[in-house]
Amino acid sequence: MRRRGASRVALAALLGVNLVLPTRPEPVAAAGFVEAYPVMAAAMGAAGPPYADWAADGRRFLLFDPRGDGRAVEVLGDLADADRIAVLVPGVGSTLADFDRGLGGVAHRAPAVQAGQLYRELRATDPAARVAVLAWLGYDPPDGVLTAAGGVSARRGAAGLAVLLRELAARSPAATITLVGHSYGALVVSLAATDAPAQVRDVVSLGGIGAGVQRADDLRGRRFWAAEAPTDWIRRVPPVRLPGLGFGRRPGDPAFGARPLPVGGVAGHDGYLAPGSSTLGAVAAVVLGGELVGDTR
Repeated sequence: MRRRGASRVALAALLGVNLVLPTRPEPVAAAGFVEAYPVMAAAMGAAGPPYADWAADGRRFLLFDPRGDGRAVEVLGDLADADRIAVLVPGVGSTLADFDRGLGGVAHRAPAVQAGQLYRELRATDPAARVAVLAWLGYDPPDGVLTAAGGVSARRGAAGLAVLLRELAARSPAATITLVGHSYGALVVSLAATDAPAQVRDVVSLGGIGAGVQRADDLRGRRFWAAEAPTDWIRRVPPVRLPGLGFGRRPGDPAFGARPLPVGGVAGHDGYLAPGSSTLGAVAAVVLGGELVGDTR
């Protein structure tokens, strides 16, 4: 019995030191709307390259904070006029330094790049649609797979995202909001959706690690979609759910009951929004109000 107890303690330490060690409080992402653009541009200019260059190029941000691993929320499109809004949340290892260049220097992993690909797909699908896409790095994701075994960062991230969702709902009450989470980001958007405004109609998991619930139906009033490519390593993550450890069923598990999205042309864990993938087109259709996208893989 003593040996078993020691093993459990060792396992918890290995899979997530943030479960047993104190962590600094997570700053909640400021609720901002288009009035934040000039304020953030000034802050980026003061921060110097490369952020000053982003501001000089006319890019628009609701949030910019270079402290620590950094925070950023970029807006593509006319947010004030949009009636379709997509919020894209990245996963493990995402930092401000990689916001544009991508984790490990791989561009298609970059939140800004993925948001740009989704925005262009939306515009190509329906040029008349009034759409906006937010690349939301408004939280501090876990630094690696081991520290991602717990949900501390996801809960803090969901709290920050909820602030933004309430602001969007108040400022654009007629808009429809779609939450799109990749990997650990899928857990963040799912947790945020449990108490989100009615404007949040759809939740999309791309290679998601978990959802905070065990079935899609638990998120009442939301359509839940999931894509999980055959070559995605996330499939090898066991559906463990213990106190403080693991997230149970993955959204891509058929037993979870999500509406499946097609995954043709998706390679590995990070290719869901790559140009030409069937998932990219399907996510765009969901954002635009599609009903039949999830009928086939």
